[in-house]
Amino acid sequence: MIRQRLFAEFLATSLLLVTVVGSGIMAERLAGGNDAVALMANTLATVGGLYILIELFRPVSGAHMNPAVSTVMAMRGELSWPLLPGYIVVQLLGAACGAWLANAMFDLPLLEFSTKARTGLGQWLGEIVATAGLLLVVLRAPSSRVAAMVAAYIGAAYWFTSSTSFANPAASFGRMFSDSFAGIAPDDVPAFIAAQILGATLGAAINKLVGTADRV
Repeated sequence: MIRQRLFAEFLATSLLLVTVVGSGIMAERLAGGNDAVALMANTLATVGGLYILIELFRPVSGAHMNPAVSTVMAMRGELSWPLLPGYIVVQLLGAACGAWLANAMFDLPLLEFSTKARTGLGQWLGEIVATAGLLLVVLRAPSSRVAAMVAAYIGAAYWFTSSTSFANPAASFGRMFSDSFAGIAPDDVPAFIAAQILGATLGAAINKLVGTADRV
């Protein structure tokens, strides 16, 4: 059972990065230099892929695909602490494998590093906002609507945050292995992850402050 859960998290995270990176490469090639068109294509693919992956893998592993989400779930007692390190390891490994698979499909070098700079106070603040919002959605969405609400939120946050809403330390790690529209330079990854950790902490705190809704 534990092996199935870990494999599900690995596979889900890998497929998420295939979706994000692969659609980013395709969008960049077809958009003719129009970044708005490329971002829209990248967004639509991510929204659809994320919805499907959550629906498929949530019954097995929770479909966290995100170390920040897994850590908050462990803090809430919804994931056992002994399982947390395994979740994080397979999420990071899955993210890297997903980026490598996307590179291979588009005849890019299997192992490459991004040169796309993503840095600055504005982008770090964007990641704090994106990740805090994601945790609020994950923690407060009705169980039957988690997949749709998470996918919709990430799709919206691609556009309303300055960072295009990575909101996921594993995604930040995996994207540095693709020198494409969806990539991030390795030197910029630590600050993004720090911002995501802060955002996840803030999201969990806000959720606690808001509390549960009164029945009317």
